[in-house]
Amino acid sequence: MAGGAAVVDSSSKVYPGRMSAFVIFASLVAACGGLMLGYDIGISGGVTAMSSFLQPFFPDVYRKEQGIVSSNQYCKFDSHKLTFFTSSLYLAALLVQWPASYSTSKHGRKLSIIIGAVIFLLGAAFNAAAIHVAMLYIGRLLLGLGVGFVIQAAPLYLSEMAPSKSRGSLNTIFQLMITIGILVANLIQGGWGWRLSLGLAALPAAIVLLGSISLPDTPNSMIERGASEEDVKKNLRRIRGTDDVHEEYQDLCDACANASKAANNNNNNKLAIFQRKYVPQMVMTFLIPFFQQLTGINVIMFYAPVLFQTLGFGNDASLMSAVITGLVNVAATGVAFLVVDRYGRRPLFLEGGLQMLLSQVIIGSLIWKVFGVAGVASVSKGYAYGIVALICVYVAGFAWSWGPLGWLVPSEIFPLEIRSTGQGINATINMLMTFVIGQVFLSLLCATKFGLFFIFAFFVLSMTLFVAFFLPETKGIPIEDMSKVWSQHWFWRRFVPCEDSTRRVEMV
Repeated sequence: MAGGAAVVDSSSKVYPGRMSAFVIFASLVAACGGLMLGYDIGISGGVTAMSSFLQPFFPDVYRKEQGIVSSNQYCKFDSHKLTFFTSSLYLAALLVQWPASYSTSKHGRKLSIIIGAVIFLLGAAFNAAAIHVAMLYIGRLLLGLGVGFVIQAAPLYLSEMAPSKSRGSLNTIFQLMITIGILVANLIQGGWGWRLSLGLAALPAAIVLLGSISLPDTPNSMIERGASEEDVKKNLRRIRGTDDVHEEYQDLCDACANASKAANNNNNNKLAIFQRKYVPQMVMTFLIPFFQQLTGINVIMFYAPVLFQTLGFGNDASLMSAVITGLVNVAATGVAFLVVDRYGRRPLFLEGGLQMLLSQVIIGSLIWKVFGVAGVASVSKGYAYGIVALICVYVAGFAWSWGPLGWLVPSEIFPLEIRSTGQGINATINMLMTFVIGQVFLSLLCATKFGLFFIFAFFVLSMTLFVAFFLPETKGIPIEDMSKVWSQHWFWRRFVPCEDSTRRVEMV
């Protein structure tokens, strides 16, 4: 606003209104995009351990798995063709990020979610009907395109719909849905055929598609795309459950005006995000998803049944172990939902990092002691239970820290003028790293043996130190005023120009 003024503390700004039932419903529908991703993560690892799936499509892996061809335990499932079945989805999600970012910015968050659900439905149909490997790959690529649109739009939708005091909890629902999807997939794959297991991916996509049709777009997106004041205020009243929405509406308009001015100054250049004043946000949106995937979580979630079989568990035991870790994943993400807006982002990041670090070091040490380098051994029940327990400790640490916060923090830190682009970069890095880890994990396990767990532990240590020194707390800050947290940080304030350091002022 214009005029000489006094700065208002952004962290104390609370708009009138309450957590309305409509916001909860809208958030649940958008968060079901996480159900799509989670189900796919869980089911892809499950079907790749099914003999009925491996024999017709990946016979070389089937022969090693059945012992027809001798193989080191670490290398039993090492096949680039097999891992590409899993990782191709993430490659497609990576490639679609820029079109998805454009759609989210120009046509709204809601439409991007709908597009993603429709494409995902087609991919599920291809996979369920596959009669050769090419159809499997086409289906996976379509699933990836759908996921790419959804992960671009859904976290933004959740962050922009939520009241600032509850933004963390509502955004965490996205990760909670991912964990529920993984758990459901692990429960299904125990006794169901691979066609039905893959085809049921259509169910969460149908939920998202049907639910999204009835939802409005976010007030931020409506203003950005030129909606009338009457329509935006009507939507705000419905979302906030109060008629007193003028102050929030005006702040959103001011933020949009600043965004429009910045965009015009940059000639609407997408590369404007690389300007010096956005360096703090850019570093976060690169390193948070980068580190999130290097925690090693996808080693567990992609290939849980395969990993447990590699460690010497039988088929039934490996599936049961995957179900147990899935239950822990859901429960721990629920903990994050309850505490993220009470204690903040930084404490969860730091505690979760230390918990993952310790459990990974111990897991690697146990596997080293049992299998050594040769990779030939049988696992006693005591060791088996111990490994499962430690993996549960590790999964819990991820699920209440880097899991939900890896989506929440990047979605809330960007100003409106580059928010869609920033989320696109976040999703791009996330999918790139997920693709790389998914593609090379089994080969790395074969090459580095137990050392792989120590490699991931090193990255967990690095990312925990990164958070301790460089990530400011964003709890309770209105999303349109987030620039203030950078101007007050000991390191990042050198990048934020004076005019951006106090976005919240009162007219004198």
